[in-house]
Amino acid sequence: MTTNLEITPDTNAPPGGQKGSDFSRLSRRIAEAGLMNRRPGYYAVRLSLVAAAFVGGWVAFAVLGDSWWQLAVAAFMALSWGQLALAMHDLAHRQIFARRRPSEVGGRLFGNLGVGMSYGWWMNKHTRHHANPNHEDLDPDVVPEILVWSQEQARAAKGLPRFVGRIQGWLFFPLLTLEGFNLHVASFRALRSAPMKRRGLEGGLLVAHVITYLGAIFLVLSPGKAVAFILLHQMIFGVYLGACFAPNHKGMPTLSGDVRLDFLRRQVLTSRNVTGGLVKDIALGGLNYQIEHHLFPSMPSPNLRKAAPIVKRYCAELGVPYHETGLFASWGEALRHLHAVGAPIRNGSGA
Repeated sequence: MTTNLEITPDTNAPPGGQKGSDFSRLSRRIAEAGLMNRRPGYYAVRLSLVAAAFVGGWVAFAVLGDSWWQLAVAAFMALSWGQLALAMHDLAHRQIFARRRPSEVGGRLFGNLGVGMSYGWWMNKHTRHHANPNHEDLDPDVVPEILVWSQEQARAAKGLPRFVGRIQGWLFFPLLTLEGFNLHVASFRALRSAPMKRRGLEGGLLVAHVITYLGAIFLVLSPGKAVAFILLHQMIFGVYLGACFAPNHKGMPTLSGDVRLDFLRRQVLTSRNVTGGLVKDIALGGLNYQIEHHLFPSMPSPNLRKAAPIVKRYCAELGVPYHETGLFASWGEALRHLHAVGAPIRNGSGA
């Protein structure tokens, strides 16, 4: 598989693009409803508010000075950084701009410089995920680096995944406290990988982020407060992002080997929607409509709510299971799945 794919509708087109396929008929219904139309007004407001929250956090940090109350600022900044990362996600999918150049500029400003996460690295990884969600051999999000995602992976697990896999259901959310740090480390490591484009720019922005971030914190705070600020900030940031992405596919069916489904079923059967109102839409950045997002990745996130009833009805017509549940229930399904797939390790099966 090529490593420099762009996340566009063509990237995720059904195999062969055959006219009259299940996905083609659904796509026509979505297009007729005008749901692929861009929403410049919505994104102008959203990006302005996200940028204001990001800047406002740093202003509050500078005004408050050397105080333990800065831990409250750290928590606020963690949430604003999460929103910045979700905006980068929309930029990567070209939900905001049709052209590649402004999407990349915005993505690197929000990602590399804003939160210290490589846009190029994440783009490559996320594109491969969208092409084959929950496929053990093709989706980088279900590679058993620390956690195992199926009993087959559990039986073959060695080292850290085998040690953690015994109780990974209990450890999932505690491990998310390290995800913020992991994103930064993975971004720097990716600079040495062959697929990375414009690595000088990517690396320069990441270094600028680290120097500015650490410099500002240690300049204003005493060493003890600075370390506490960084730990709390990065831990909440990691948990927030993990809590946004965990409900999407964890605990849903996984694929392996030569198992192939048509495009519509591959996306719907491996994805889960999270029900809720406007607050959840904002907090999760539209990712709560994961089924619709995977079917139409360049659809502006505010249109996903309108697309959901159309997709749900169409899946019912085809007899394709369409899974949706509440936020806490989705976390529960993911955690129970993680515990269940660790059974071979607990039972002493495999390596």
